[in-house]
Amino acid sequence: MPKPIQLAINGTNRAAVPGDPGRSLLVVLREEFGLTGAKYGCAAGACGACTVLVDGAAVRACVTPLADVAGRAVTTIEGLPPHGAPHPVQAAFVAAGATQCGYCTPGMVLAAAALVEAHPHPDDAQIARALDGNICRCCAYPRISRAVRAAGRPAGTPPPPPTPQARHRRPPPRRPMAGVPRKPNGSRAPHRT
Repeated sequence: MPKPIQLAINGTNRAAVPGDPGRSLLVVLREEFGLTGAKYGCAAGACGACTVLVDGAAVRACVTPLADVAGRAVTTIEGLPPHGAPHPVQAAFVAAGATQCGYCTPGMVLAAAALVEAHPHPDDAQIARALDGNICRCCAYPRISRAVRAAGRPAGTPPPPPTPQARHRRPPPRRPMAGVPRKPNGSRAPHRT
């Protein structure tokens, strides 16, 4: 009988049943250990919903064979916050309203946590590279970027100056009915006589 595969999940040594050698880390985390923060998504490593940290680096659990993480440290969203308090990235996501539906959030937070650990003050290009391939179907990317920048700064420090690209961005479009006067009933439809 094959020996169980040993790995440290969220700081606890665990043994996984070897089973199929190509079985993914995602399947083991969710179905064997009940850690459902990593989500099923594309099953091809393209959407980032299954992102976890392996030895501190963001990896796609759906395409990572269990055998590849034997003896290594795996951190899921359930094990990210220190001592039950929110991780700075989690707190920044909440403050920036970057969670939207929440399906991609665990993967985004873990990828961002790995970035902030490696680069405490990430710039826009570093954030874009670190989160490349983590798909947010709610399109909360501007909020997510703001949250990652905020998580990388100590509390009370001003944000870094905008990048040259940010300075030359067009202003956001006006709300479609912003310039239309209100009718007496409060609607914004043009008043007809």
